[in-house]
Amino acid sequence: MTAIKHALQRDIFTPNDERLLSIVNVCKAGKKKKNCFLCATVTTERPVQVKVVKVKKSDKGDFYKRQITWELRDLGEVDAKDPSKENPEFDLHFEKVYRWVASSVAEKNSFISCIWKLNQRYLRKKVEFVNVSPQLLEESAPRGEAQSVAGGDEDALDDYQELNAREEQDIEGMMEVCEYAISNAEGFAEKLSRELQVLDGANIQSIMASEKQVNILMQLLDQALSEVDNIEDKLSSYEEMLQSVKEQMDQISQSNRLIQISNTNNGKLLDEIQFLVNYMDLSKGHIRALQEGDLSSPKGIEACINASEALLQCMNVALRPGHDQLLAVKQQQHLFSDLRDTFARRLTNHLNNVFVHQGHDQSSTLSQHTVDLSLPKHSPLHRDLLRYAKLMEWLKNTQREKYEGLSMTYVEYMTRLYEREIKDFFEVAKIKMAGTSKEAKGKFATLPRKESALKQESESLHGSSGKLTGSTSSLNKLAVQGSNSRRSQSSSLLDMGNMSASDLDVADRTKFDKIFEQVLSELEPLCLAEQDFISKFFKLQQHATVQPPLAQPETEETDGAITSKVTPQSEPRPSLSSEKDLVRMMMNKIFQSIETELNSLIALGDKIDSFHSLYMLVKMSHHVWTAENVDPASYLSTTLGNVLVTVKRNFDKCISAQIKQMEDVKISKKSKVGILTFVTGFEEFAELAETIFRNAERRGDLDKAYVKLIRAVFMNVEKVANESQKTPRDVVMMENFHHIFSTLSRLKISCLEAERREAKHKYTEHLQSYVINSLGQPLEKLNHFFEGVEARVAQGVREEEVSYQLAFNKQELRKVIKEYPGKEVKKGLDNLYKKVDKHLCEEESLLQVVWHSMQDEFIRQYKHFEDLIGRCYPGSGITMEFTIQDMLEYFSSIAQSH
Repeated sequence: MTAIKHALQRDIFTPNDERLLSIVNVCKAGKKKKNCFLCATVTTERPVQVKVVKVKKSDKGDFYKRQITWELRDLGEVDAKDPSKENPEFDLHFEKVYRWVASSVAEKNSFISCIWKLNQRYLRKKVEFVNVSPQLLEESAPRGEAQSVAGGDEDALDDYQELNAREEQDIEGMMEVCEYAISNAEGFAEKLSRELQVLDGANIQSIMASEKQVNILMQLLDQALSEVDNIEDKLSSYEEMLQSVKEQMDQISQSNRLIQISNTNNGKLLDEIQFLVNYMDLSKGHIRALQEGDLSSPKGIEACINASEALLQCMNVALRPGHDQLLAVKQQQHLFSDLRDTFARRLTNHLNNVFVHQGHDQSSTLSQHTVDLSLPKHSPLHRDLLRYAKLMEWLKNTQREKYEGLSMTYVEYMTRLYEREIKDFFEVAKIKMAGTSKEAKGKFATLPRKESALKQESESLHGSSGKLTGSTSSLNKLAVQGSNSRRSQSSSLLDMGNMSASDLDVADRTKFDKIFEQVLSELEPLCLAEQDFISKFFKLQQHATVQPPLAQPETEETDGAITSKVTPQSEPRPSLSSEKDLVRMMMNKIFQSIETELNSLIALGDKIDSFHSLYMLVKMSHHVWTAENVDPASYLSTTLGNVLVTVKRNFDKCISAQIKQMEDVKISKKSKVGILTFVTGFEEFAELAETIFRNAERRGDLDKAYVKLIRAVFMNVEKVANESQKTPRDVVMMENFHHIFSTLSRLKISCLEAERREAKHKYTEHLQSYVINSLGQPLEKLNHFFEGVEARVAQGVREEEVSYQLAFNKQELRKVIKEYPGKEVKKGLDNLYKKVDKHLCEEESLLQVVWHSMQDEFIRQYKHFEDLIGRCYPGSGITMEFTIQDMLEYFSSIAQSH
C-alpha cells in the first residue's frame, strides 16, 4: 500500500501541487467488484483546499488516473454503519449518497480518522460523523494546541519538504562514489555515521577554540543587562509622573462632562420655554379684540375671527409631560378659559340681537311681495350673517351648548318669519286661484256673494294652520281690490264641489297652471337658499361627524397656590348620526308650514276643477325631479315628494270619479241616445291630458289612467246599449265606438293602440249588423221565401228539385216576386231611410255611411237571390221586377231628396 501511495503522489498529485494524506482501497457496495482508491488530499499552496479524489487504474495500461474529485466542504455526512462491530462498509454523503466497501477495516478507520482531522482543522467541524466509534475519534484527537493534527502521517507531511535540484545532484554524486550503497545499505549507513562523528568532533574543537570570543560575548551581555536595569528605573519614574497627570486629566474630563450636561439641560429648558412662549402666548391685540372687538363692522369681525382662531390654537396646543404642573401654564390656561367664555357670551348676545332685528325688519315688507305673488328674498340677511360663519365654527368647537342654543334661536325666529310669509303668500295664491273659477262662472250671483264664498272656502281649507298675524288685513284689502278689477258680468260663485271639467275653459285652466307653477317656482329657490345658508353658516357639512367632548381647565386655589385640573366641559350628549340629519331637522322646523299649505292649495285647486290634478301632477313631478337632481336628500326634495303623493292620490281620485260617473249614467227612455256624455268626456280628458303631458316625466301615470278609463268607457257603452229602448243597440254601439275610434286616431295615443283597433272592430261589426237587420224589412217576404229554399237545400234536397216542393214551386216564386215591383221597393227603401235617419244622431254624421252600406248589402242580397233562382229554378225565365241599375237610382234619388 505504501508503494501505491508513493506512486499516486508522484504520478497524480505532485503535478497538481497536492499532497496525499490518506488512501483506502474500496469498491462500490452491492455491485460487481471494481476496485478503486479514495484519496484525501490537500493543496500545497494557500489557501489550502481539501479534496476527496477517486482514483482508478486504467484499463489500457499499468497506470492510474483521476476519475472524480469532491471538495471536502461539500461532504455533509460520514456514516460508518456500525460503531460497535468491525464493518468495512461506509457511506459518504456528497450531492448524493455514495456507498463503499473498504478492502480492510483498518484502511477504513484510517481514512475516516484522516477525514475527521481535516474536518477539525480546515472545516471547523462542519462534517457530521455518524456511527463512528468514539475510541477512533479520541485516538485521533489532538494532544495539545501546539500540534495541529495528531498522527504520524500529518506530522510527517507537515515537516516534509521535497528535495531541490542541487540536493538531488549531491545525493546522486554521493551514491555514485559509494556504488555499494544500494547493494549494501548497512555498510553505507556505517560510513555515513563515521563521517558524521568526524564532523561533530571538528565542530566541538571549533567551539572550544572560540572560548575567548564567548567570554567577550558574555561581558557584552552583562553590560546590556545593566543598561536594561537603568532603562527600567527611568520608565518607573516616568510612570509615576504620568500617574499624576492621569488623575488630573480624569478630573478635567469629569468637569467637562458636567459642563456638557449643564449646557444640554439649558438648551432643553430654552426649547421648552420657547415652545410655551410661541404656542401659549396671545397678543394684546387679540385679547382686546376678544374682550371689546366690534362685532358689527367688517374690520371688527375680521379682527375677532383672527383673535378667536389664535385663542383656539393656544387652547388646543398639545402640552408636553409636566407642562400642566407649571404655575405660568395654569395661569395662562385660566386666562384663555376666561377669554373664551367672555367672547362666546358677547358673540351669542350679538347674534341673538341680529336674528331678532332681522326677523322684525323682514315682516314689514310682506304686503308688497304678496301683491305680486312672490316671496321676499332673504339673500341680504344671509349675506350679512355669513360674515359670522367662521365665528360660528369657533363657537361650535369651543362652546357647544351656546352654539346649539344659538341655532335653536335662529330656527325659532326664522320659523315665525317664514310662517307669516308663507301663509300670506298662499292666501294670495288661493284668492288668485279661486278667481279663475269665479271669472268663468260669474253669471248667476252678485259680486259680494262671490267674495264671501271665496273667503269661506279659503278659511275652511286653511283653518288648521291658525290665525294670521298683522298682514291679514292687507290680504283682505288685496282680495277686495282683486274683486273690483274683475269683469262686471261675473256675479256668482257656484258650488265648486259640483263643477265638472266641461264647466271651465282652457284659458282658466292655463291661468291656474301658471299660478301653481309660480307658487312652486317661488318656493324652490327659497328652500334651496335657506338650506345652503344653514349648511354654510352653522358649518354643517353633508357627512357624518362625531363631536368629541371639549376639555376645559378649572382653577382652584389651595394654600395660596393656584392649581389646575382638566375636566370635561360637559357629559357626552347623544348627537345626531350625522350633521345632514341636523340640517334636515332645522329645515323641517323652519318650513313646517310649507307642506300643509301646499296640501291646502292642492285641495282648493282640485275642488275648483278635478282636472287641475293633471296640471299639478305634471308640475309637481317636474319640480321633484329637478330637486332630486340637485340634492336627493334635501328638504325640498323630501317635502315635494310627500306632496307629490297627495297630488297623485287626487289624480287617481279624478280618474275614479270619471269612472263612477260613467257607471251612474242614466239614459232617457223617450229620446234617442246619440253620443254618450262620458264618451265626449273621455275625448275632452284625453285632449287636455295630451296637451299637459306632452313632455312630462310621469307619462306612465297617464298611460295607466288611459287604460282604466277606456276600459270603463267600453264596458259602459255596451251597458247603455243593452239598456236602450228608443235607439237600437247596434246604433248606440256603432255611433259611440265610431266616435271613440275617431278620437284615438286623431290623438295617436300609443298606449291605446290596441283599444283603437278594438273600437274600429266594434264599430264595423255593429254597422254591418244594423245594416243586415234593417234590410230584412223592405223585401221581407222575399227574404223568408229564399231562407226556406236554403233550408231545404241544407236538409239534403237537391237544388234542381227545390222547384218541385209545393211551398217553393215556380208559381209561389212568381207570386212573391210580383209583390215587390220597382215602385214598391223604392217606397220601402224610402221608409227605411226615414227610420235610419230617426235612429242616428246628427253629431256623428253617419247617415250617408250607413245608407251606402245598405246599398252595398241590398245589391249583395239581390245578386244572392238571382243566384239562387238560377241554381234552383233553371230555365224558368223568372227574374226580379227591378234591376241593379234600378236599385242604384232608387238609393241615389232617396238620398238626394232628403
